Amino acid sequence: MRTPLTELTGVRHPIVQTGMGWVAGPRLVTATANAGALGILASATMTPAELRAAVREVKSRTDRPFGVNLRADAGDARERVRIIVDEGVRVASFALAPSRDLIAELKDAGVVVIPSVGARRHAEKVAGWGADAVLVQGGEGGGHTGEVATTVLLPQVVDAVDIPVIAAGGFRDGRGLVAALAHGAAGIAMGTRFLLTSDSTVPDAVKARYLAATVKDITVTTAVDGLPHRMLRTEFVSSLERAGRVKGLAQAVRRAAGFRRLSGLSWPAMVRDGLAMRHGKDLSWSQILLAANTPMLLRASMIEGRTDLGVMASGQIAGVIEDLPGCEELVARIMSEAAQVLRTLPHPEP
Repeated sequence: MRTPLTELTGVRHPIVQTGMGWVAGPRLVTATANAGALGILASATMTPAELRAAVREVKSRTDRPFGVNLRADAGDARERVRIIVDEGVRVASFALAPSRDLIAELKDAGVVVIPSVGARRHAEKVAGWGADAVLVQGGEGGGHTGEVATTVLLPQVVDAVDIPVIAAGGFRDGRGLVAALAHGAAGIAMGTRFLLTSDSTVPDAVKARYLAATVKDITVTTAVDGLPHRMLRTEFVSSLERAGRVKGLAQAVRRAAGFRRLSGLSWPAMVRDGLAMRHGKDLSWSQILLAANTPMLLRASMIEGRTDLGVMASGQIAGVIEDLPGCEELVARIMSEAAQVLRTLPHPEP
């Protein structure tokens, strides 16, 4: 299936595996790329040296195109951009809108730039700055998310910009791909569906928690870092919501110290990153620290399997996912389902 997304990135199928922290590492990205979709490495939870090593590991395992996801507001964003350029990575995606200069630097080096947005005005801004495509996540998506459903947001953005639009939030199968294409998208992006594959390195016990969840077990809370965050509702999440200001600050400092050791960031750098993530919100100091060390809460679950001490970002779609296929099987199934749906759609008389 050829779409503006496949032509832009060089992949066979219009499917993107999103850059999930602690989840989208070399193994998952390689499996996705070899399946013909676009795998995206999550760099926010890696040091620059780890990022370079991860890129080289993927390149040693596949000759297919792949990408790296960056935080545009990170203090070392330009260093990471240089790694992408030096290593010949095909795509740079961004969790937040990159600056005009950063987009130009990447494009001059031949890198495809795909920012993620959650509103029409943000899509218009990055398109005006030269982004090659835009990934639009509706409220159904996992992690930080907005209030507007994909089916409402997607056509708004498609009508507003003249670059390829990738739809995210609520996708898992071929029916969803066809629906997104009907709305004018050039493809779909999936996080939770790729997390729940046999190629994902997330512990089996954590995957089992996702598979057992119903749609009603997935919630949006601001208790993690002050911003709306979609995740599985667990006792730990409930405890964060019940914690008072003093207790919340103590917990935030403790986890921030752990993330500082792992990331190599200084305390001032972590606070700067936390402040950058406020986006004009009136956050408490504990929330600012949590914004800087939210990766530690994700790591506890995604790496250590400690669902009692961590959070599990999740799209609503987890409530209807029931299996753990490999990436190759998943992508092939989606494309087969999409072809079947297209064949069975009624065709109006000429």
